[in-house]
Amino acid sequence: MNQVRALVFDVFGTVVDWRSGVARAIAPFLVAHGRTDLDAFALADAWRRQYQPAMEEVRSGRRPFTRLDVLHRENLEKVMVAQGINAAAQDLDALNLAWHALDPWPDVLLGLHRLRRRFFLAPLSNGNILLLANMAKRAGIPWDAILGAEPARAYKPQPEAYLNTADILGMRPDEVCLVAAHNGDLRAARKAGLATAFIPRVTEHGTGQTIDLTAEDPWDCVADDFIELARRLGC
Repeated sequence: MNQVRALVFDVFGTVVDWRSGVARAIAPFLVAHGRTDLDAFALADAWRRQYQPAMEEVRSGRRPFTRLDVLHRENLEKVMVAQGINAAAQDLDALNLAWHALDPWPDVLLGLHRLRRRFFLAPLSNGNILLLANMAKRAGIPWDAILGAEPARAYKPQPEAYLNTADILGMRPDEVCLVAAHNGDLRAARKAGLATAFIPRVTEHGTGQTIDLTAEDPWDCVADDFIELARRLGC
């Protein structure tokens, strides 16, 4: 890690608790549409399950690059149709903004402010620029820039997502470290030449989570949370 100048972060799951935030927005939507028989967390999970298949259409080349806000909106409509909910377009548009208003995990803000003393900080997320900027403004996340899939024009785990991000920063890949709660994301980053840091988020998918509970590979740094990561990196 001695050569690292920038820390870039997976966002959904690593920086923010997407599941609770999305479910929080879905709950009043269900009340307004007379569907209190449905579970908001289950619908949040169903919406999230459409995430990778939608991006794979772009990664495969079957579809030109399309920002995540558009993919999320299309996925939301699929989920609602499957549940027999006939909502107005403006209601779905409003619910889609749930992804812009997610809360950080409790350790994030203090940890990032400490890390920022030494490192350049930016998201390396599949989220688009406006989504990530709105999230940061609302929550006070101290990014130095908004990077990731939209400026890189590639969705993780495509190597271009990592390599183009390093190139935008004017840095070598080994001068950039991906911080993530997902072993698969870190494997792709390492293959692209980035340094890696693992932070477990053992309730990202709820209390019954079975994946990404521990570091599965010998990552360059492993810490319990962002505050410990800052301590381990001398911040």
